[in-house]
Amino acid sequence: MKSTNTGFLVVLGCFDTKWEVYGQLYRSLVESGASPKMVNLGLAESGGDFPVDVESSEIAALSGYTIGELRNRGDRGFALDQMAMGAQKWLSEHHASGLVKGVIGMGGGGGTFLFLKAIQVLPLGLPKMCISTLATKDVSLSVGVKDVVLVPSVVDVAGLNRIIRPIIHQAAAALLAMSRVSIPESAPSKPLVAISMFGNTTECVNRCTALLEENGFEVMAFHANGVGGRNMEALIKEGVFNAVMDLTTTELADEFCGGILSAGPDRMKAAVLQQLPLVVAPGCLDMVNFGRPETVPAELRDRTFYQWAPDVTLMRTNKEDNHRLGEHIASLVNPLKSRVAIVWPEGGFSQVGSKGGLFFDPEADSACLDGLLAGLDPSISVKRVPDSINSPSFAEAAVAQLLRLVNGK
Repeated sequence: MKSTNTGFLVVLGCFDTKWEVYGQLYRSLVESGASPKMVNLGLAESGGDFPVDVESSEIAALSGYTIGELRNRGDRGFALDQMAMGAQKWLSEHHASGLVKGVIGMGGGGGTFLFLKAIQVLPLGLPKMCISTLATKDVSLSVGVKDVVLVPSVVDVAGLNRIIRPIIHQAAAALLAMSRVSIPESAPSKPLVAISMFGNTTECVNRCTALLEENGFEVMAFHANGVGGRNMEALIKEGVFNAVMDLTTTELADEFCGGILSAGPDRMKAAVLQQLPLVVAPGCLDMVNFGRPETVPAELRDRTFYQWAPDVTLMRTNKEDNHRLGEHIASLVNPLKSRVAIVWPEGGFSQVGSKGGLFFDPEADSACLDGLLAGLDPSISVKRVPDSINSPSFAEAAVAQLLRLVNGK
């Protein structure tokens, strides 16, 4: 067993304006047996009665500015950004020395931004906690792929009261307990494969996962809901994976057609940049995601829809959409040449797009393949499977292609 009990907990926050709640956090940690390092990210000195180990002037200097320059500039957004970058450098240095065993902060919009940006340099597995007024909002872009615990403050982080005091005390105890957990030594590492999935491709991904595990791989699945795609891309860039099976590329359809689950314009680029073995399929490219029916843009309401859940409305992509998507995929994967393979389910791209399903439309699916082949480098393999994406034959073909690529064939 590997112990994580050496080092210290770090408290990051604006002690100039939030000194009262940070004083409570300091006392809660000390009473629980910790000796926290208090790091001030405010633009002025701390107003509290607790010891400050690192003042804001030191953090500002790490970003290349004096604290006076940041104050006098009169640009709060710029100042927050620079203080967050200074905190990143401080955390990186002390984590590299093996000293940081957990980090906690509090705040509203500005304080939450500061904390979430600062912790981006810390690895997965290191305890991270933020008491925030935004904990129940969508802060996924700021969180990124980090395993941070967001604790709702319920009231504003603006002073002590009977609601926030116990929240602070409980969060301090939770962070301390997390930091004291002994992590088992990792088993001998297996090659790690990223795979994208959706409710409509679950059968396919489950079968592929079982086949990959039989062949000695570890598999990490990502829900292709926008956040999942961004997380997968980010971890690919970090060098986490040995190969990628991008079987559910539906986020591209949302990006092209205005859906709510786009992963942004960089989706599918990371594996190409990392030159990883890559298998691609058009999983769920037959659909675009919207919320409740009334949220669908008026100009699209003559399309075909499927009510997947009360708050999930799926729109069937048409021939024009699919042709463009096929062309786009070709442009993305062409640089990989012999390290990429396309596996094409001629029987349908999804559960509802297979024979008998509402979205079954062979002509629209064929338009996607036409667009792909029109722009695809001729050296790239395209394996056509006559069955749907959720058939066992498709999973077997997709895994066979990945094993071929991984083995350099």
